[in-house]
This record gives sequence, structure tokens and C-alpha cells, in this order.
Amino acid sequence: MTQREPSPAVPSVPEVTVAPAAPAASAMPAGTPTAAVHGGGAWADFRRRVGKNRGAVIALCVLAFLLLVAFIGPYITPADPNAQNLRAVLLDPFSPGHLLGTDQLGRDILSRLIVGTRVSLLAIGLALVVAMVVGVPLGFLAGYLGGRFDGLVMRLNDAAMSFPPLLLAIALVAVLGPSLRNAMFAVGILMAPRFLRLVRGVVIGLKEETFVEASRSIGTPTHMIILRHILPNTLSPLTVAIAVTAGYAMLSEAGLSFLGLGVQPPDASWGSMIREGFLYFGRSPWLGIFPGVLIALTVFTFVTLGDGLRDALGREERTES
Repeated sequence: MTQREPSPAVPSVPEVTVAPAAPAASAMPAGTPTAAVHGGGAWADFRRRVGKNRGAVIALCVLAFLLLVAFIGPYITPADPNAQNLRAVLLDPFSPGHLLGTDQLGRDILSRLIVGTRVSLLAIGLALVVAMVVGVPLGFLAGYLGGRFDGLVMRLNDAAMSFPPLLLAIALVAVLGPSLRNAMFAVGILMAPRFLRLVRGVVIGLKEETFVEASRSIGTPTHMIILRHILPNTLSPLTVAIAVTAGYAMLSEAGLSFLGLGVQPPDASWGSMIREGFLYFGRSPWLGIFPGVLIALTVFTFVTLGDGLRDALGREERTES
């Protein structure tokens, strides 16, 4: 038998395992939320975007400082804000014992500004609470129910917005009586139509969304649809509206106090201090300048914060769409 010649040995080639390439960012599913990519959830992603806005961060710091002063102000005043000293009337700033001078009754201006911080911020909070309690529920019902109820509410809302705000506030305070509480109640009633129109528009758009239609088709009660699906999606525009409207509330309080319809003597607010300083502007202009600067700074802080929140929420909506 003929023996078969052995075949030449073939050198073995080591196998090379290639790891799969990581998917590119553009190859990720379109429905993947941005928060899942960065980690930390939607709230952490929102805080990250707000943190990149330098103006919003500075506005938050200023607002936090004002809230701190309002909370501990009565305990850190250098003097009694209502104590009169007719021997030290209209002292200039940087006078001994009075850093910002005194008013026409010898009261320390710095102490009254510190105490007035609490009064002014409390007035803003009261007006916003009244506006939201009146406007938000009506906006929800008008936007979700529609029909004749929506038409009736919107006609009343348009009628309320047709009156000049300051004149209507003066009329309400004249009926209720001059005081800070009545003045801010009037301002809150005037701001309620703004929240009503905002919430109504958001709800009208949300109730036609697919997830709301799906919940309605499986028999979910109306109040559960509102609480679980519609209400959480209205918080973003409401947050921006609150920040912007707070500045308007402060200006309204200052205007009513300037006219003598807000805070009553001897209590101090920034608006009432401007009214007192107006009478002595030629002799001591700082009486009105100091509270005026604080009002302008606070209003600018609220507007800047509102713009920062709007930018952050707008980027969130564009990214997730």
C-alpha cells in the first residue's frame, strides 16, 4: 500500500476578539430623555441648566439674602425702627450711630429698611397666594371642561382685565379700608386673570395629548387625570409666571403704599418710605433713594430669575421633544 505523504503544517493564527463599538450619541434612540444620559433625573438636569445661567444664579443668591434679612431683620436692627429722636432729624448718611442717616422724625433709616424688607416680601407672598388661589383653579376648570363654562369664565376674565389695574386696586382698597392686607388682596385679585389665562392655555393643549387620551379611554377618573398628568405639566410655566409676577406685585405694593393705601404709620415698607422721602427730596434725597434702589434691585432680581427659569425650562422642552 502506498503511504500518503503528510500535508505540510499550517501555522495557527491566534483569534482576535473585537469589542463592539460604543453607540454614538446620535445613534441613541430618539425617545431617550436627556436626564437618562447625564444621570440624576429630570430635577438634577434642570438644576444643572439653571446653574449654567449666571444671571439666574446671582438672582437666586440675592433673593436668598433678602429672605434671610426678612427672617432675622427685627433681631439685627441697629436701633428701634419706630423710635423717634427730634434732636437727630434728617441726619446725613454715615453720621455717628446712623449709617444711612435719619428721617424727618429722627428714626434710623437702616433699621427701617431692614424691617421693611419683611413687610415688602410678605406683601408679595400674600398677593401671589390670592392670585393663585383664585386664578389657577378657574383656569383648570375652564381649560378642561370648555364649553359654556369656559366662555363665561373668559368673558368675566376679559372684563376684569379691561380695567386699569391701579385704579381698580384703589377702588377695592377704598371699599375694604387702607391696610397692607387689603391692598395685597386687591393686588392678588388683579393678578388672578394672568394666572387664569396661563393655566387655561396650558390645560387646553395638554388635554389633547396622547397620554391624556389614553388615560381617558381606560376609564381613569377626571380628578386623577388632572392630578397625575395635567397638574405636573403646568408647574413649569407656573414657576416662571410666579417669578415674573412677583416683581409686578412689589411695584403695586410700593405704589399703593406711596398713595397711603398700603402700610400705615408707624410701620415701614419700602413704598411708604419713598412717600415720606418724597416730601423732603430737596433737603434729604437719600430718604427716597435708598428704598427706591432696593425696590428696583428686587424687581430686577425677580425678572432675571424668571428669564433664567424660562430659558432652562425651554431647553428642557426642546431637548425632550
